[in-house]
Amino acid sequence: MVSTALHPPAPATADVPPPAGDGAQLVARALAVAGAIPDPEIPVLTIADLGVLRDARVAVDGGVEVDITPTYSGCPAMNMIALQVEIALAAAGLPRPRVRLVLSPAWTTDWMTPAGRDRLRAYGIAPPPPQASRRALFGAEEEVACPRCGSAATEKLSEFGSTACKSLWRCTACREPFDHFKCL
Repeated sequence: MVSTALHPPAPATADVPPPAGDGAQLVARALAVAGAIPDPEIPVLTIADLGVLRDARVAVDGGVEVDITPTYSGCPAMNMIALQVEIALAAAGLPRPRVRLVLSPAWTTDWMTPAGRDRLRAYGIAPPPPQASRRALFGAEEEVACPRCGSAATEKLSEFGSTACKSLWRCTACREPFDHFKCL
């Protein structure tokens, strides 16, 4: 089995040599195809931008397997994402595509790409900070800047926004409401 992890992998049980030849090309193609799938809830982001796309490998049977990790264990978008990845891999001619849901290690906003954070802001959603702090586990928010005007004069209106992974905020400078992607 050949594999190339995008994000910090689960502890390895054995050293696996890097893929060679066609295996490496299949893995690269699988990651490129799967990485282009848009998030169904935030269509300006891909699953690669979000850090949901974790890994790809060529299995012993020659099939291509892709690992995805949900932003949280109850994320309703994961079935749709898995289906879209499988369909895209098949349409790209990759052999026997399979998608595996990986829950450990748990997804973190630290896995979001800088480009993804910029796309969130441009879309009107305040992105999480680049590094999650332990304070977020206890509901202590870092400063959240308004994605529209950039002001730090903001206040949380609700712990939950348009989806469970976002909270609802308001800018007291420009008076606009906005979602903030929660730091996890």
